Amino acid sequence: MSRRARRTYTQEFKQQMVDLYQAGKSRAEIIRAYELTPSSFDKWVRQAALTKSFKEKDNLTPEQKELAALRKKNQQLKIENDSLKQAVLIFGQKEK
Repeated sequence: MSRRARRTYTQEFKQQMVDLYQAGKSRAEIIRAYELTPSSFDKWVRQAALTKSFKEKDNLTPEQKELAALRKKNQQLKIENDSLKQAVLIFGQKEK
C-alpha cells in the first residue's frame, strides 16, 4: 500500500473550508468532498478559532516560542564560541 503524496493548501483554501464549516456544512461532508484528512481539517478550524492565522509560527504557545528563541540563542553562542576557539589557536601559534 503506497502513501499518498503530501499535499499543500493555500491560506485562502483553508479559510474557505473553515468558512464552509462555520456556515453550517457538516465536517464529514467537507472532508469527503474535498478529500481532506480529518486531522488537517480539525487543525485548521482550531487555528482559525484561536488566532485567525494558519501559519505555524502564529499558533505556537508561549512556551514553544520561548524554546525556539532559546535554541536560536544557543546556536548563536555555539558559533561564537567556535570562532573564539579558532582565534585562540591562531594567536597562540603566532606568539611562539
